[in-house]
Amino acid sequence: HRDPLSKLCQDLSKEVRVFQGMVEKAKSTISNRSRKLFTLSSLYQATRRLLNKTEGESIKAAEKKMAIRFWNAVGDNMPDWIAAVEKEASPSELRRDFVHAHGIALQALAIAGAALIAAHPKDWEERLKSLRDLDWARENSGLWEGRALIAGQINKSLNCQLLTANVIKQKLKLPLDAREQQVEEAHVKN
Repeated sequence: HRDPLSKLCQDLSKEVRVFQGMVEKAKSTISNRSRKLFTLSSLYQATRRLLNKTEGESIKAAEKKMAIRFWNAVGDNMPDWIAAVEKEASPSELRRDFVHAHGIALQALAIAGAALIAAHPKDWEERLKSLRDLDWARENSGLWEGRALIAGQINKSLNCQLLTANVIKQKLKLPLDAREQQVEEAHVKN
């Protein structure tokens, strides 16, 4: 609890609309019937990526503000997350049917988000609207198999996080960095 990033993530779970009541704080996994969408651990790892922080590193007020702005802007473009918060959709059904209801999506959104904010500091929020056009359905195996899914199961490996982030970056019309390009080329060969 002394870690500034942990404190920030506790604050995010209260201040970001789509995280209010949707973050599992007691356990590092979510049970099948849970009414939560994400774990605090996933939010922590994703926000660490977004802000490019190491464990224990201090968080500036501007960084906290940016993290709140970013996750609110992402949430505004994830209608299923909003439906879950408003109890119009079941989090367990979202986890069953969609990639976006898993920690890997938070990681990938943070990776792509950091690049988006760096490349487009003035209009990044507007550009996030294209997230609405992404088909996050797990049944869209042509897109997600080998990226977020391995044999139909969510896979949180670093390679899968990068491959999922690549989809988001391409949707946001962002170039892939050298490592992302390398992972993408290896994926396409398979």
